Amino acid sequence: MKKQEIKKLSKDQAIKSIDKLKKDLFNFRFQKINSQITNPSKIGQTKKTIARLKTKLKKELNA
Repeated sequence: MKKQEIKKLSKDQAIKSIDKLKKDLFNFRFQKINSQITNPSKIGQTKKTIARLKTKLKKELNA
């Protein structure tokens, strides 16, 4: 998910995206343990996207 896409999301959409990405991250970790993951960089990308979404929500709270 790109920064511009994140900016366009509403608060509810951002929360739903975070939940979905956390589930994906959980699955990626299991795939990594079982050596089934095809693209290990997905783990880092997912973590960064979650952090960006959380930052967006935090900024909205303070604004």
